[in-house]
Amino acid sequence: MIGAALVGLLTVLGLIPRLIQISRSNRSIYLAIGALVLGGLFGTYLSFTQFTFSQSVLFLLGWGVIHGIFNGMLAAALVEILNVFPLLSKRIGLEKYMLLLLMAIVFGKILGSLFQWLILVK
Repeated sequence: MIGAALVGLLTVLGLIPRLIQISRSNRSIYLAIGALVLGGLFGTYLSFTQFTFSQSVLFLLGWGVIHGIFNGMLAAALVEILNVFPLLSKRIGLEKYMLLLLMAIVFGKILGSLFQWLILVK
C-alpha cells in the first residue's frame, strides 16, 4: 500500500516522465518504471521488517547523496504542482477560498501525522 501510494504520488507529480524527458532516454522508460516499482517494493519490505545491514561510511555517504537527490527532485515537483492550485481555483471559481484550501491541506497533513504518531505508533 505504501509503495502504491509512492508510485501514485510520483505519477501525479509527473516526476518520472519529466526525468525521462530531460535525460532524453525515451528508450529506457520501461527500465525506469521497473526500477521505480522495485524500489517501492524494496522500501516497503525494509519498512515492515527488522532487516538490518551494516555498511561502510563511504557506502552510506553515497546512499545519502542519492536520497538527497531524490528528495530534492520530489520537492521541486511539489513546488511545480503548487502552481496548479491557483490555476485550478480560477477555473472552478474558488479564488476566494484559495487560502482555505491550502490551510485545509496543511492542517489535514498535520492532523494525519499526529494521529499516526500518537495513536498508531505508540
